[in-house]
Amino acid sequence: MANLPQDLLEKCKQKLINAKADILNRVRESRQDLYNTEDAKGGDEGDQTMRALAESEFLSMHERLRKQLMEIELALSRIDKGIYGICEETEEMIEADRLLAIPWTRLSIEGAEIRETITKRYAR
Repeated sequence: MANLPQDLLEKCKQKLINAKADILNRVRESRQDLYNTEDAKGGDEGDQTMRALAESEFLSMHERLRKQLMEIELALSRIDKGIYGICEETEEMIEADRLLAIPWTRLSIEGAEIRETITKRYAR
Protein backbone atom coordinates (compact mmCIF):
# COMPACT_ATOMS: atom_id res chain seq x y z
CA MET A 1 0.00 0.00 0.00
CA ALA A 2 1.37 3.39 -0.98
CA ASN A 3 1.92 5.86 1.81
CA LEU A 4 1.51 9.08 -0.14
CA PRO A 5 0.45 12.19 1.73
CA GLN A 6 -3.27 12.77 1.21
CA ASP A 7 -2.75 16.26 -0.22
CA LEU A 8 -0.31 14.92 -2.85
CA LEU A 9 -2.74 12.15 -3.75
CA GLU A 10 -5.59 14.66 -4.16
CA LYS A 11 -3.43 16.99 -6.30
CA CYS A 12 -2.42 14.12 -8.56
CA LYS A 13 -5.98 12.85 -8.83
CA GLN A 14 -7.23 16.32 -9.79
CA LYS A 15 -4.46 16.66 -12.39
CA LEU A 16 -5.44 13.28 -13.83
CA ILE A 17 -9.10 14.23 -14.02
CA ASN A 18 -8.24 17.56 -15.67
CA ALA A 19 -5.92 15.85 -18.17
CA LYS A 20 -8.64 13.31 -18.99
CA ALA A 21 -11.18 16.08 -19.63
CA ASP A 22 -8.66 17.98 -21.77
CA ILE A 23 -7.94 14.91 -23.91
CA LEU A 24 -11.62 14.13 -24.41
CA ASN A 25 -12.27 17.74 -25.44
CA ARG A 26 -9.33 17.69 -27.88
CA VAL A 27 -10.60 14.47 -29.48
CA ARG A 28 -14.12 15.88 -29.82
CA GLU A 29 -12.86 19.13 -31.37
CA SER A 30 -10.50 17.39 -33.79
CA ARG A 31 -13.29 15.04 -34.90
CA GLN A 32 -15.55 17.99 -35.59
CA ASP A 33 -12.77 19.70 -37.55
CA LEU A 34 -12.13 16.56 -39.58
CA TYR A 35 -15.82 16.03 -40.37
CA ASN A 36 -16.26 19.69 -41.31
CA THR A 37 -13.43 19.48 -43.84
CA GLU A 38 -14.74 16.18 -45.24
CA ASP A 39 -18.01 17.85 -46.22
CA ALA A 40 -16.28 19.29 -49.25
CA LYS A 41 -15.83 16.08 -51.24
CA GLY A 42 -14.28 16.23 -54.63
CA GLY A 43 -11.84 18.92 -55.60
CA ASP A 44 -8.59 18.49 -57.47
CA GLU A 45 -5.76 16.12 -56.56
CA GLY A 46 -4.21 18.73 -54.28
CA ASP A 47 -7.43 19.07 -52.26
CA GLN A 48 -7.81 15.30 -52.00
CA THR A 49 -4.18 14.95 -50.90
CA MET A 50 -4.62 17.62 -48.26
CA ARG A 51 -7.71 15.83 -46.91
CA ALA A 52 -5.84 12.52 -46.84
CA LEU A 53 -2.95 14.14 -44.96
CA ALA A 54 -5.34 15.75 -42.49
CA GLU A 55 -7.04 12.42 -41.89
CA SER A 56 -3.70 10.68 -41.40
CA GLU A 57 -2.59 13.37 -38.95
CA PHE A 58 -5.92 13.05 -37.11
CA LEU A 59 -5.55 9.27 -36.79
CA SER A 60 -1.98 9.58 -35.55
CA MET A 61 -2.93 12.21 -32.97
CA HIS A 62 -6.00 10.20 -31.97
CA GLU A 63 -3.84 7.13 -31.27
CA ARG A 64 -1.41 9.14 -29.11
CA LEU A 65 -4.29 10.62 -27.15
CA ARG A 66 -5.92 7.20 -26.77
CA LYS A 67 -2.72 5.79 -25.28
CA GLN A 68 -2.39 8.74 -22.91
CA LEU A 69 -6.04 8.42 -21.90
CA MET A 70 -5.46 4.75 -21.15
CA GLU A 71 -2.48 5.65 -18.92
CA ILE A 72 -4.63 8.21 -17.09
CA GLU A 73 -7.40 5.66 -16.54
CA LEU A 74 -4.86 3.15 -15.21
CA ALA A 75 -3.46 5.78 -12.83
CA LEU A 76 -6.96 6.59 -11.52
CA SER A 77 -7.51 2.87 -11.04
CA ARG A 78 -4.26 2.60 -9.06
CA ILE A 79 -5.46 5.43 -6.83
CA ASP A 80 -8.71 3.55 -6.17
CA LYS A 81 -6.78 0.36 -5.39
CA GLY A 82 -4.37 2.18 -3.07
CA ILE A 83 -1.26 1.33 -5.10
CA TYR A 84 -0.72 4.68 -6.79
CA GLY A 85 2.81 6.05 -6.60
CA ILE A 86 4.65 2.72 -6.51
CA CYS A 87 7.21 2.11 -9.25
CA GLU A 88 6.46 -0.96 -11.36
CA GLU A 89 10.17 -1.64 -11.85
CA THR A 90 11.69 -1.05 -8.40
CA GLU A 91 8.54 -1.30 -6.23
CA GLU A 92 9.74 1.84 -4.43
CA MET A 93 7.80 5.06 -4.03
CA ILE A 94 7.83 7.34 -7.07
CA GLU A 95 9.23 10.81 -6.35
CA ALA A 96 6.56 13.38 -5.44
CA ASP A 97 7.89 15.91 -7.97
CA ARG A 98 7.69 13.29 -10.72
CA LEU A 99 4.10 12.41 -9.79
CA LEU A 100 3.12 16.07 -9.88
CA ALA A 101 4.81 16.56 -13.27
CA ILE A 102 3.55 13.31 -14.85
CA PRO A 103 0.71 12.05 -12.65
CA TRP A 104 0.08 8.98 -14.87
CA THR A 105 3.68 7.75 -14.61
CA ARG A 106 4.22 4.15 -13.52
CA LEU A 107 7.97 4.42 -13.05
CA SER A 108 10.31 6.30 -10.74
CA ILE A 109 13.33 7.96 -12.33
CA GLU A 110 15.45 4.96 -11.34
CA GLY A 111 12.82 2.56 -12.70
CA ALA A 112 12.65 4.47 -15.98
CA GLU A 113 16.45 4.28 -16.31
CA ILE A 114 16.38 0.52 -15.64
CA ARG A 115 13.66 -0.01 -18.23
CA GLU A 116 15.47 2.16 -20.77
CA THR A 117 18.69 0.19 -20.25
CA ILE A 118 16.84 -3.11 -20.74
CA THR A 119 15.09 -1.78 -23.85
CA LYS A 120 18.39 -0.62 -25.36
CA ARG A 121 20.05 -3.93 -24.56
CA TYR A 122 17.40 -5.96 -26.36
CA ALA A 123 16.87 -3.51 -29.22
CA ARG A 124 20.13 -4.53 -30.92
